[in-house]
Amino acid sequence: MYSEIQRERADIGGLMARPEYREWNPELIKPKKLLNPVKASRSHQELHRELLMNHRRGLGVDSKPELQRVLEHRRRNQLIKKKKEELEAKRLQCPFEQELLRRQQRLNQLEKPPEKEEEHAPEFIKVRENLRRIATLGSEERAL
Repeated sequence: MYSEIQRERADIGGLMARPEYREWNPELIKPKKLLNPVKASRSHQELHRELLMNHRRGLGVDSKPELQRVLEHRRRNQLIKKKKEELEAKRLQCPFEQELLRRQQRLNQLEKPPEKEEEHAPEFIKVRENLRRIATLGSEERAL
């Protein structure tokens, strides 16, 4: 039975084109195996070399260099910040909400006491105002 299967394969093999390099004319160009462009690239070779070295050192494939981790962390933070800004911009696009925000800011400014303006004034102006108050209080007492 096994011999019958081999005979059938031999018959099928006769149908398939098998190049026999020994019988070829020596003047013909012999085919060469094509190079894989990915494996032939310099970056692939360097990556493969780095992976081999990391494997020899016992470093995992998942562990990344510190610089790469920091850069990815920054990119991730920038994307999150950008998404937050876009959401904020979308939220503020409504004219009704913009007007409400403006009114709220105006009310907050009106509610703030004017003392803060005095706090930012130079010290000599504060002293001068205190002297005026004292002078006016002294003249009122004299009048009484």
